[in-house]
Amino acid sequence: MSNLICEHCHKNVGTVTVIEIPKGSVDGAPHPASQMVLCEICAQAKNLPHAPVTKKSLGDIWKLLQASSAQAPKEPDVTCPQCGMTLNELRSRGRIGCANDYELFADDIHEILERMHGATEHQGRTPSLSQAEVSRIQAITDLQKDLDEAIQAEAYESAARIRDELRSLGGTANSPQVG
Repeated sequence: MSNLICEHCHKNVGTVTVIEIPKGSVDGAPHPASQMVLCEICAQAKNLPHAPVTKKSLGDIWKLLQASSAQAPKEPDVTCPQCGMTLNELRSRGRIGCANDYELFADDIHEILERMHGATEHQGRTPSLSQAEVSRIQAITDLQKDLDEAIQAEAYESAARIRDELRSLGGTANSPQVG
């Protein structure tokens, strides 16, 4: 580690590694921790719990971890007045307690869904159809739209041609009869 430079002052040798570990997850997936290397002087200036660089015993490391934990900011555990669900319970269980929780924990639910599913909106799945069938259905949808527009524009010859194409694809013309 002696070849690293302090990321704060960019002068001294970095001897203290600060690793910030994000909150736990519902799905058990690891979260990237942020890491910063500081020199002794910058670490002391930031009032970080650390000991000078020496060989540390297990007891010293344990005391350092306890001091670090005590200095970590504690976030209040919000509780739902209707069902008693807390934010910590929501994160550990991954399930809502009542309808009120959707509003109360909205920001946290958004974050949990993003982590679990990689998105916050349901995209759905394509039914198990062949690519040819999916293309046919899309063509029918597009032609139906074109037919409606042709009728609105009173372009009856185009509408009749589109109607015939729709029939050949097995679609039905839901618009008024043309010619």
